[in-house]
Amino acid sequence: MWQQTLITLRARPRGFHLVTDELLAQLPRLRECRTGLLHLWLQHTSASLTVNENADPAVRRDFERFFNRLVPQGTEGFEHNDEGADDLPAHFKASLLGCQVTVPVTAGRLATGTWQGIYLGEHRDHGGARRVLATLYGEDA
Repeated sequence: MWQQTLITLRARPRGFHLVTDELLAQLPRLRECRTGLLHLWLQHTSASLTVNENADPAVRRDFERFFNRLVPQGTEGFEHNDEGADDLPAHFKASLLGCQVTVPVTAGRLATGTWQGIYLGEHRDHGGARRVLATLYGEDA
């Protein structure tokens, strides 16, 4: 089984957002996959994908605080600011976290741990809708 789907995630404010359910809603064939992999590729350079805590929203707020301290907006000495003061910091954060995740699929479900979910890191103040290319490959159920 091979399936490739371009998913558009709704626009979100700056921060870290749990998007697992929004992604799965666009992937009905995942339920037909007995064993496989779901590869998610974010088609943007100022946002990121990562897997982490899916229960306590404080974790996502703390992620935002940590990355804002690590890559503060308004640091002098950088040239790239074509789209505003949040432009280059967003690119740095996206590179640190990455634009892709691969999740195993078992018996038609993501084989994540109990407390794991997929985050969209929105690193722009007004990033807009984000596109994720989802490639599912594996054995039919």
